[in-house]
Amino acid sequence: MTQIRLLVFAKAPLPGRVKTRLIPALGAEGAARLAGRLLCHALTQALEADLGPVEVCASPAPVHPDWRPWLPILNQIGAPRPRLSWSDQGEGDLGARMARSAQGYLDAGEPVLLMGTDCPALTPHRLREAARALHGHEAVLIPARDGGYVLLGLRAFHPALFTAMPWGTATVADLTLKRLRDLNWRVWVGEALADIDVPADLAVLPGEMVETRSPARSPARSHLRPPRGIG
Repeated sequence: MTQIRLLVFAKAPLPGRVKTRLIPALGAEGAARLAGRLLCHALTQALEADLGPVEVCASPAPVHPDWRPWLPILNQIGAPRPRLSWSDQGEGDLGARMARSAQGYLDAGEPVLLMGTDCPALTPHRLREAARALHGHEAVLIPARDGGYVLLGLRAFHPALFTAMPWGTATVADLTLKRLRDLNWRVWVGEALADIDVPADLAVLPGEMVETRSPARSPARSHLRPPRGIG
């Protein structure tokens, strides 16, 4: 199977800046700890899928101090040999940042899978399934149950997939599929999966990721290790 580059879009897990819609349930510190666990989990799944290079598309840039405590933890996930590379998402809306990260590889003939860190059900099995489908299609998409998508795979670049898109709304997946079909591209669509965005989504978290609200507790290093026994 031809290698596929996995582009994992990630924010530095800082209290008050990530998973803000979960703060009423978990507190700012708890929401950030969960974001950290989800990030570790997503990178572990991407690496275990063993499809090709895994790149963390970081916000802010990986040289920013916000990432300093996380770089050793996340790079350790790729041990024993360095298997993670890092890049800067840059400025603009989500579409501009995704397009910037993907276009160079696609123009050079390297297929990509773009994924976030919010979907614990995006396992190595599902990543491999999408990768296999991408070899017979121009695009693959795994929808999110909230109307977005948790993964987009491409073999070619087109700006229509990233511009003038109502990001964060329940129409993103359907509109993306319409634009893909308007391009006459063959599209494979996977099973819809749950993102972890709002308190109601916590019900689908794997047990070892569940945390009750405890905003006064400082993050312990044990909370930042990649979760085990998932996928």
